[in-house]
Amino acid sequence: MDKIQYIDKTARIGNGTEIGHFVVIEKNVVIGENCTIGSNVVIHEGTAVGNRVRIDDNTVIGKTPMRAKRSIFQSTEKLKPTEIGDECLIGAQIVIYRGCSIANNVLIADGAAIRENVSVGEYTIVGRGVTIENLCTVGKKCKLETGCYITAYSEVGDYCFIAPMVTTTNDNYLGRSEERFKHFKGVTVKLGGRIGANAIILPGKVIGEDAVVGAGAVVTKDVPPYKVVAGVPARPYGDTPDEQLLRNQGWD
Repeated sequence: MDKIQYIDKTARIGNGTEIGHFVVIEKNVVIGENCTIGSNVVIHEGTAVGNRVRIDDNTVIGKTPMRAKRSIFQSTEKLKPTEIGDECLIGAQIVIYRGCSIANNVLIADGAAIRENVSVGEYTIVGRGVTIENLCTVGKKCKLETGCYITAYSEVGDYCFIAPMVTTTNDNYLGRSEERFKHFKGVTVKLGGRIGANAIILPGKVIGEDAVVGAGAVVTKDVPPYKVVAGVPARPYGDTPDEQLLRNQGWD
């Protein structure tokens, strides 16, 4: 049976690229060479996909965000098309919104969601079911493990490790009072910061360079560089072991 597809006449598809069944490719999309596009994939207008990229079944690239009437995000700016770098692996049932920039060699696992105006650095791994909310930056060679949640307005530096089910937050007022808009702020994880499973990071807190947050901790204060914290609320536990510091790993 012939494949049923919709590919706009303005789209450009590189040599060697294979496209599955029931795929929609909209206006001015550019897809590089030797890519593999699974079935039921939708690639929205203007999206640019690099070379040797794999996009699995039922994934949507370049989605325009919806705005609820009560949403605090009511910007009317026109978002830039999504950009996907070379040699990325993008799993099944993923949604990547418009305005995103995904660098080369990124892996995004099944069921993840990446909201608008997010950038992800090269060689980073975004695990199964991870959500990265809008207006976030994630650096290179990070690992965001299964089910972790990166709240809006957050910044994750290079070489960071975010364990499964970590929750970051940005609103201490829990959606009440106008005062909250003066303090609305995401989380910052500095170069090489690591956060253990099921930890909770409160709004605006900074995890310092090469700092470690223990599993299950609730971080209510900034964590200094090169320190380990644990507990509820998180308290100092000691220094990051010397053999675990980034400078001693021999990574480039």
